[in-house]
Amino acid sequence: MVCLLCFHSKYMKINKYNSFVFALLFGVGLSGHAQSKQWTLEECVRYALDNNITIKLSELDVKSAAIDKKGALGSYLPSVNGSASHSWNIGRNVNPITNIASTETTQYTQLGVSAGVDIYKGLQNQNIYRRTKLSIIASQYQLVKMQEDIALNVANAFLEILFNKENLKVKKEQLAIDEKRFTRSEEMVNAGTIPRGDLFDLKATVATDKQAIIVAENSLLISKLSLAQLLQLKEFTDFDVIDDTNAKDENGILLQNPVDIYNKAKEIRTDLKIAQTNLEIAEKNVVIARGAYQPTLKGFYSFGTSASYSDILTGLDANGNPVYISPDPAIQQFSDNKGHTFGFQLNVPIFNGFSARNNVERNKVSLEKSKINLEQKSLDLQRNVYTAFTDAKGALNTYESSTVTLEARQQAYNYAKEKYDVGLMNSFDFTQAQTLLTNAQSDVIRTKYDYIFKIKILEFYFGIPIVPVITK
Repeated sequence: MVCLLCFHSKYMKINKYNSFVFALLFGVGLSGHAQSKQWTLEECVRYALDNNITIKLSELDVKSAAIDKKGALGSYLPSVNGSASHSWNIGRNVNPITNIASTETTQYTQLGVSAGVDIYKGLQNQNIYRRTKLSIIASQYQLVKMQEDIALNVANAFLEILFNKENLKVKKEQLAIDEKRFTRSEEMVNAGTIPRGDLFDLKATVATDKQAIIVAENSLLISKLSLAQLLQLKEFTDFDVIDDTNAKDENGILLQNPVDIYNKAKEIRTDLKIAQTNLEIAEKNVVIARGAYQPTLKGFYSFGTSASYSDILTGLDANGNPVYISPDPAIQQFSDNKGHTFGFQLNVPIFNGFSARNNVERNKVSLEKSKINLEQKSLDLQRNVYTAFTDAKGALNTYESSTVTLEARQQAYNYAKEKYDVGLMNSFDFTQAQTLLTNAQSDVIRTKYDYIFKIKILEFYFGIPIVPVITK
């Protein structure tokens, strides 16, 4: 999961030329369509859960696990197979019907059906079935985790857009102020109140403001495209979001104790549930592998019949010519030649190159790994909860401090403006005051959305979803 500040830093480092080209490619489309809809955070999250490709793949994993369960259930049932064959024998051979050897071409048909059932197989079938049920639970937890991750990513991208929109608004307001000041300064230069050199500084400031607006517009455009792609939107030229967030701890999460948040997270966090289920699956795998040590007993039954279509040689007549008789009708032969076979087959494992033993040892190693993984997930969760709580507290303090700083910088700027307007401050000092005000405004915006996102993360650990219902 990438934090809002990481996104902001990445976007601010984009080459200006590449951003300008990117804006040329997509900016016309964005400005050429009326923004018919502004998405709320809840709408973005729900749309992502319904359409994200990664989530769809996880849903298919759940279906695949359900199919495996059906396959395991089928191992309890007997296997039944039918067979049929028709063959020709040329030359000297034994007629399978009469058991008489003769040199002639014969053909015959065989029909049969067989059935087999596992009577005892070291309880492997039962344990495999139980494992498939655990696999379904694990795949469902994995789907929920994917939905949670997507929801957080959407919230992050959503807040990034809001940050860029406010940042662009500040840049435009600053440009308007500087343009008015440039016009005012021209009048003051003409009146001889300030030197002409100050006017050049202001002209450069206005140009810098315009450049900053281009960069801010590109950052906003890129953040919109990023969220639109995360939502798998095919048409995103008029995509925009509405600001339905505020920098308040509405659920009072910061009033909670970190220990209570951690204990709550242990009960509900999907990461731990996945690790616990994988541990149970590993335990079943060991039991299944040990089942190979035990003997297996199978029951079997088969039914078969056959018919011949060749004349049967019975001897020679007085002139030495062969004498044949025609076989009975096929239906009659099938009735006369039918037979049944049934019994039991016992297999006792004695020595198989240590394959069963090695398989058990291999699954024991996997079991130990699962235990360690569960323990590690628990430790990671504890660290993440305490880190998230500390980060949220720090983000709140930083936001409040930046707000106080902005108020002070605004007052300082107003005082500097009054002095500049009456010629008691030069352009350089006034520009410094204005730059400090702009930086303070940007800090308030940055810390505001950083605080909102960190509150979302802390609420997430406490079981408060990004939207009222995360799952579909």
